[in-house]
Amino acid sequence: MQNAFPIVLIAVLAGAVIAAAWAGYASRNPYGRIGRGGLSLNEDREDGRSVASGRGPSAGALAAEREAEIRQMLEARNARRARRGQEPIDVEAELRSLLTARPIVHDPALVAEVRELVVARNARRARRGQEPLDVDEEVARQLRDLS
Repeated sequence: MQNAFPIVLIAVLAGAVIAAAWAGYASRNPYGRIGRGGLSLNEDREDGRSVASGRGPSAGALAAEREAEIRQMLEARNARRARRGQEPIDVEAELRSLLTARPIVHDPALVAEVRELVVARNARRARRGQEPLDVDEEVARQLRDLS
């Protein structure tokens, strides 16, 4: 019995060291997996690309989907109007009026802030020896991108 104690002690310690090594290896970065899963935006796919960098639908497909959803909304509005006994509207004419491009009026404070950013960017470009951007054109482009 006295001779078995060191053997049991060494076996238990060896088992504990193996279990600790396995646990350390299995949880190299335990907080790195929080928020990961099939719905995560930054999850890598099988082909190595990030889900966020994957190709989305084309602009034409998005425009068609938008048009279909607006048409569905207008038809539902017509159905409600008909149930209330009101005159239905022309869905196609209303859809055309909603989809035609209208000039967007931006807040003057936003335009001033974007202009300040473009002027600061031009100053940085000038310090680097690059050609400055056209301020008005760049402000219009950035406001268009924000819309």
